[in-house]
Formats: sequence, structure tokens, C-alpha cells
Amino acid sequence: MTILYLKALHIIFVVSWFCGLFYIVRLFVYHTEALEMEEPKQTILHEEYMKNERLLWRIITTPAMVLTLITGISMLIIAPGYLQGTWMHVKLTFVAGLLLYHFKCGSMIRQLALKKSKWTSFQLRLWNEVATLFLVAIVFIVVLKHSINWLWGTFGFVLFAIVMMMIVKIVKQIRS
Repeated sequence: MTILYLKALHIIFVVSWFCGLFYIVRLFVYHTEALEMEEPKQTILHEEYMKNERLLWRIITTPAMVLTLITGISMLIIAPGYLQGTWMHVKLTFVAGLLLYHFKCGSMIRQLALKKSKWTSFQLRLWNEVATLFLVAIVFIVVLKHSINWLWGTFGFVLFAIVMMMIVKIVKQIRS
């Protein structure tokens, strides 16, 4: 029964973590665009985005990541048999990638605060889709577990990534 409570909490924390990741990069887009504006608008928006980014990061995103890891590790301690499945190793690989994504976003907050970010708003829009790719991959791996054909799964993942990037480019062209 404990494992079911942990799974429920794990899912809640994963959802919260992804909400934070999706929103933080959206704030980066707006922040970057604000830095291209004229004074005093630039300074006012820069201060506001810095405050919002810090609050989101410290109160929602990072705590949700930590709680996701705690509940996930707890489930593996209670049910170590999960580690025998290839699907779990693939999932954990994607989770490691997601952690790198998380920490890169943390460094981007610091760069934007110092107005030293080299990212364009278009690059940030693409970067925002990386979290979506992690989400899709992890959910499909967990739900399909043993029934997934890894060759077709990889092909589907790559195809999904290409479609996502094409949509972002089309939206950029429409906005221009």
C-alpha cells in the first residue's frame, strides 16, 4: 500500500516540476524580449522577471524536483525489482537528462539576472520544447514498459521532436 501512496505523490511532484520547467522558460522568453526594450521599461520588466523567476524556481520548481527524486528513490528502495527492467534504466537515463535541463535552467536564471544571456527568444522557444520531449519520452516509457519496441519508440521520439521543432518554426514565421 505504501508504494501506491508514493506513486501518487511522485506523479503529483512530477506534474509540479514540469509546470515549473515549462513556465520558467516561458519567463525567459519574455525576459529576453524585455531586455531589448528601451528604458525605463527595460529596467522595470527586468526587475519583475527576475523576481518572478526566483520565486518560481525556489518555491515550486526546485522543491518539486527534490520531492520527485525523494519519492522516486523511495519507491526503488521499497521495490528494488523495478531496477531489473530495461524500461527503468531508459527512464532513469531520461530523468538524468531532465536533471541536466533543470540545472541549465537554473544557470540561465543567473545569466538573465546579470543581463549576460546569449540566448535569443527563438532559441528559448526551442529550449522550452526540450522539456516537452522529456515529458513525452518518460510517460511513454513508464506506461508502455515492456510492450514498447525500442526501435519504433526511438523513431517515434525523433519524429515527435522534428514535428515540435517544425511547429515552433512555423509559429515564428507567422509571428513575423
